[in-house]
Amino acid sequence: MVDSIYRTRSLGVPAEGLSDQYADGKAARVWQLYIGCKQQRTSQYSEWLCNLLRKKGCSSVLDVACGTGVDSILLLEEGFKVTSVDASDKMLKFALKERWNRRKEEAFDNWVVEEANWLTLAEDFEEIPHPEGGFDTVICLGNSFAHLPDFSEEQREHRIAFSNFYRMVKPGGILIIDHRNYDAILDTGSAPAKNIYYNSDYIKDIKTSNLYVNGKPKMVTLDYFMDVSSLTKDNPDKEFQTHFRLSYYPHRLKAFTGLLKEAFGEKAEHQVFGDFREYDPEDTPAYFIHVIQRPFDE
Repeated sequence: MVDSIYRTRSLGVPAEGLSDQYADGKAARVWQLYIGCKQQRTSQYSEWLCNLLRKKGCSSVLDVACGTGVDSILLLEEGFKVTSVDASDKMLKFALKERWNRRKEEAFDNWVVEEANWLTLAEDFEEIPHPEGGFDTVICLGNSFAHLPDFSEEQREHRIAFSNFYRMVKPGGILIIDHRNYDAILDTGSAPAKNIYYNSDYIKDIKTSNLYVNGKPKMVTLDYFMDVSSLTKDNPDKEFQTHFRLSYYPHRLKAFTGLLKEAFGEKAEHQVFGDFREYDPEDTPAYFIHVIQRPFDE
């Protein structure tokens, strides 16, 4: 999903005093307004994603952060076999509703949607229908991984999650995972209001707060503000949420790359893209997208 939250509550970790708006469903209800025009939004990266999967010979996809199902649905419509999981039941209900509404279409009738936890994916693997040997592709898009808290110096839970992603991918298969450009956010103190994922005309501002502990960045909080006056003009009694807050556990590019290579091994082929273009260190993309391939000989 796009900026899907991996609920801290599901891991037994407090949300640092912030409102867990996915747990109460508020963010889920406003998400379609936040995404903006689906067709315009998906056109920005669907060609890149689908071309990459086809170039790699991938047909089966595990979406480990499906949320409301936006990316999963895109791939289903493009002919891929998709299994979708997320930790938030509030977000999954939107995906399940779409699956039911389109159940007469074979791809949607075969669409597997399950609630799952990144930290127990290895144990849950046998309970989730999957291709023999693993999936061709695992995707974790929309800055989702940054919602997984890990307060240990060893980054134990992050390592467990990456290890589980690795185990879901068959030898020769790929993991596609992204994260915001936290290097830029931490260095400048601001995040762009519009980027590769969001084109909503309702987004007016994003206010950024960075939390440091002992000189190390521990949390980035983004307050999203939207102007929905055009929606209420003809329907003044209808209420829309105009502000919500999400917190993230930031990774710098170098550290994130190190965790990936540790999980997949030094022999793994690894590419980094900036906003779906080959990354140029001279650029300042809003998102980094990593494509890492599990070695064939494992």
